[in-house]
Amino acid sequence: MSRLNLAFALSMIVASPVVAQNATYTLYGTPGLIEMPTAQTAPDAQLTVNFSAFEQQKRGNIGFQITPRLSGTFRYTNVPNATGPGSSAEFERNFDLRYRFLDEGQFGAWTPGMAVGLQDVMGKGLQPAEYIVASKTMTDNIIITAGLGWGRFGSKDGFENPLGLFNSAFLNRPNGGFGNGGRVNSDHFFRGDAALFGGLSWAYSDNFSLKAEYSSDAYLRENSNATIDTKSPFNFGLSYHWADNTTLDLAYLYGSELAVGLTYALNPRKRPAISGTEPAPIPVRMRGTDSLIAQSWDASSASSNLQSLSAALWSQGIRLHGLKSGSGTATVRYSNTSYRSEAQAFGRVARAMTQVLSDDITNFTLIPLKNGMAVSTITMARSDVEEFENSATGSADLRDAILIRDAAKAPELVKNLDGPHAFLWGVSPYVAPKVLKGGAPSQLDIGVTARAEYELRPDLLLKGGLRHIAFGKRKNDAEFRTIGETTLTNLKLSHYGRPGPDIYSLFNVGYLNSEYGGISGEMIYKPVTANWALGAEATYAIERNSDMLFGLQDMETVTGHISGYYSFDNGFHTQLDVGKFLAGDWGATLSIDREFDNGWSVGAYATLTDMPFDEFGDGSFDKGVKITIPVDFLFGNASPRKFNAKLSSVSGSGGGGDRLNPGGNLYDAVRSAHIAGGLGDTFGRVWR
Repeated sequence: MSRLNLAFALSMIVASPVVAQNATYTLYGTPGLIEMPTAQTAPDAQLTVNFSAFEQQKRGNIGFQITPRLSGTFRYTNVPNATGPGSSAEFERNFDLRYRFLDEGQFGAWTPGMAVGLQDVMGKGLQPAEYIVASKTMTDNIIITAGLGWGRFGSKDGFENPLGLFNSAFLNRPNGGFGNGGRVNSDHFFRGDAALFGGLSWAYSDNFSLKAEYSSDAYLRENSNATIDTKSPFNFGLSYHWADNTTLDLAYLYGSELAVGLTYALNPRKRPAISGTEPAPIPVRMRGTDSLIAQSWDASSASSNLQSLSAALWSQGIRLHGLKSGSGTATVRYSNTSYRSEAQAFGRVARAMTQVLSDDITNFTLIPLKNGMAVSTITMARSDVEEFENSATGSADLRDAILIRDAAKAPELVKNLDGPHAFLWGVSPYVAPKVLKGGAPSQLDIGVTARAEYELRPDLLLKGGLRHIAFGKRKNDAEFRTIGETTLTNLKLSHYGRPGPDIYSLFNVGYLNSEYGGISGEMIYKPVTANWALGAEATYAIERNSDMLFGLQDMETVTGHISGYYSFDNGFHTQLDVGKFLAGDWGATLSIDREFDNGWSVGAYATLTDMPFDEFGDGSFDKGVKITIPVDFLFGNASPRKFNAKLSSVSGSGGGGDRLNPGGNLYDAVRSAHIAGGLGDTFGRVWR
């Protein structure tokens, strides 16, 4: 670079407006420069979806800031084996972990931020790397980074591993990859030659960032099979922050490749839509004033408390099942059909009761039902509802004032026989993506689905569904569902019950899901105020015919699991399931989720069984990530519905770790109305 050009570049940097540096993402979907990491981290709980591509490699990445310091990334990469006729590609799935162990300025203004990371922890070994990296903010516009890498990040101009001073085992890195993947080969970590990498990012404005880096990745495998020609270790990139949550990247790699990237960020703490678009709640009526409800309904519906309260609650999206009043106390049973937050439904029921019930009723008892099960009993003084509705601390005050206990021995009430009909049905478009599975990045079915549910009793439901595929192809075990086929997704009878105090049950019989019919039973023991639960389930399963209609095959099995659940005070939830899986293998599944009070959940799971890794096939064992996004978070309207996604890193051909899901989600239904669960977690919405 000439002196004139250098002076011009420096003058541009000095003269550029002072802006806050936005965190940028690498083509691997991790916070960093272009391909090299930095010590920056995303905001706590941020979820990012990143796609990047250059001529010979394509990557899909999902990242999550698990804690303020710890982050993880799930990656799906199309890696070519060779070029020319007959060339093929491998689809690699892997995980990254990184931890920021030092904050910038923690021990003085000179202190950089520092992080340590592992790339491709459990993949096939095509992209493994480890690193320690430091980043320092020089001005509001400029951040510089320097790091030391191993594995792929130690392959360009590598030198003897400095960790060998502490143990000679660090000097040599075992040859070869991880085979089928899925195994944590810790004997590779930080072993072999090390190399230096570094770079800088310059935020020219709030929208544009320029990046340059020296890469320590020599792309040895890709150069050897002629899928890339690295001519230079220098990479240059431009990031355009199109919106607060969207970034476009353009990069020139290794003197030979042009790359593009797109990153979309979503944080559970920041709603994209205005919330609270549901109808306003009924206000509390102070005793001694006229009832607004009685004035707003005609004489026939106001002729009894039961009918008036039923109509009032149904206008709020809540179904009344029964009412009993006398001796100063009124007790109601109801089902929340509209709100994700049971506390929001509970608050609306209590306010409607103040409007309908006479002034001599001084205490309220509310019993929320889930599929006909009484899941808790909530008792409060009517005066507390009157006092706290408009108080600045009303939600917390009411929570402290209520008494919540088990509802197994709930009293008999006058049943609401004039409520809404118990037959529900619907026809809707059917779109089923299947991503990051098998030998292709995505598959898609499009068609029409029809569902129906008939309530024989509140706790006894007959459910069924049909699906017609108009476009696409979906694999079910060894069979393909193809265009034009109509299938029976399920047809079953489900019974929910309360066998005893703190015990809940669910029994299903029929065509349980698209693959199996049979009989399934589950019981859960969960005290109302406990942050833990125990469960057990067993299923006699018969494989359905490949046409997914009414026939059954001779293949049958018995599966079952014992489960333990525990919710930590910091928002993390764990579940451990131990038992027998569909393939006859025995083992356990551990799930860890970070849950948010607004209904979000992001987590990971792993299943290990006695099926040998080599027999299991690609991936060695089942593992993946799970994401739940509530509808009301995205659109702002009241809705109990949620979008659920499960991305598995592997798909074993032998079916190891496969577990039948008969539907019903008993644990979540019970927990949602417990103070140590959904009711307590969302109590701030009680007056909404």
